[in-house]
Amino acid sequence: RASAIRNTCNLSVADMEFTRDLLRSKDSMIIDCDGVLYHGDRLLPGAKAFVEFLERTNKRYLFLTNSSDKSARKLVEKFAKLGLKTDESNFYTSAMSAATFLKRQKRGARAYVIGQPCLAQELEAEGTIVVDKDAAEMSTPDFVVVGESASPDLYNFSHIELAVKLVRRGARLIGTNEDVADRIGAEMLPGTGSLTLPIEAASGFPCYYVGKPNPLMVSSALARLKSNRERAIVIGDRMNTDVKAGVEAGVDTILVLSGVTGEGDIQRFAYRPSIVLSGVGDIAAILSETVGPSAGSNGQSGPAAGASAQPKVPA
Repeated sequence: RASAIRNTCNLSVADMEFTRDLLRSKDSMIIDCDGVLYHGDRLLPGAKAFVEFLERTNKRYLFLTNSSDKSARKLVEKFAKLGLKTDESNFYTSAMSAATFLKRQKRGARAYVIGQPCLAQELEAEGTIVVDKDAAEMSTPDFVVVGESASPDLYNFSHIELAVKLVRRGARLIGTNEDVADRIGAEMLPGTGSLTLPIEAASGFPCYYVGKPNPLMVSSALARLKSNRERAIVIGDRMNTDVKAGVEAGVDTILVLSGVTGEGDIQRFAYRPSIVLSGVGDIAAILSETVGPSAGSNGQSGPAAGASAQPKVPA
C-alpha cells in the first residue's frame, strides 16, 4: 500500500517518510483556494476527497484567500456549487485581514473604500467607519482601502483622482493584496496590485498590502484557529504569496503544483516549501495510507508530475 501511494505522489521512500511524519505532526491547515481546490468554476481532482478528509479527521482548517470581492457567505455558496460542504467560519479573506489590520492600527478609524461592497462591510464589522466621496472630500479619512474592483462604477478615474488627493493629504494607502493579476477561468485579469499602482505613482506614497504574502494574514489565521506555528501548515499554489507568507510567519508549507507555480519555477526563489506535492488529494492519500486522486499539471487524476518532498524550512 505504501509503495502504491509513493507511486501516486511520485515520492521516494525517504521523501514519503519525511512527508508523512511532517503531516502527522500538524492538526491545523491553512489552505489557499484558487489553484489548490479549483480553477475558476472547475473543481480540481482530489479536492473533494481532501475537504471530506479534513472533516472526517476533525482537522482544524481555514481557507485563506487573497480575494476581497466575495463575502464568506458567497464563498460558501461557491463551494456548494462545486460540491464542497463548508461553513462561513471556515473562511478568512483579505477583506477580513484588512478589517483586522485597521482595527489594530486605530479603533474607530475612518476609511474611504474602493472595492466591492463586501470589503466595506467587513471593515464596518470591525468598527471602521466607511465614508463616501463627499465626506472624504470634506474631512480626510485615516485610510484609503483598495480591493478588487472589476466594475467601472467601483473603480474609475474619479476614484483614482480622489484617492491620490486623500493619500497626499495624509490618508494611509492600504491594499487588500498585491496580486497584479488574478486568474478568472483561463484568463489573467488585473488584480488589486494593478489598481493601486496609479495611486502610488501619482501620490508618491507606497501602498501597504495586508493579504498574502504578508505574514500578518497567516498570524491572524492561526489566532482564528486557536493554533500555533508548530502545529499548523500552509498549503498553496504560489511561491510568491502562499509559500512566502508561510515561510515569513515561521510556518511549514506545502506547494501544490496544480496552480500557478510549476516545478521548474521553484528554483527562481531563495526560499523553499517544506513539501512539494502534485495536489491536495495527495495529502489525504498519504495520511489515510490509501491511493487518492492527484491534480497534476494536466488537471487529471493519476501519478503526479515530478512532485517531491523538499528539505524542511527552519521556522
